[in-house]
Amino acid sequence: MSLVELSRPRVEQDWQSRGFSCGLWVDPPGQVWEDYVHDTDELVMVLEGELELEMSGKTFRPTIGEEVFIPAHVTHSVRNVGGTTAKWLYGYKEA
Repeated sequence: MSLVELSRPRVEQDWQSRGFSCGLWVDPPGQVWEDYVHDTDELVMVLEGELELEMSGKTFRPTIGEEVFIPAHVTHSVRNVGGTTAKWLYGYKEA
């Protein structure tokens, strides 16, 4: 279990205090989620593996434990670019 996974309850508490849900997503190697748009703000945090995110014409690879903010109505893609399973937290701003 990674250090970030051990602190997941702390992340979940922080996100909830900021009005976001917090769920766990698990993707196999090569999984691609292209061109998603949500009506609400989203947070993403990599727990394990290697993700590539693309939004607003920019591509980047967040490090494990790095929080990424995806504003509402912004087209974005998430790709597991590593050779292993990727685990990441995601949360949506609650109305």
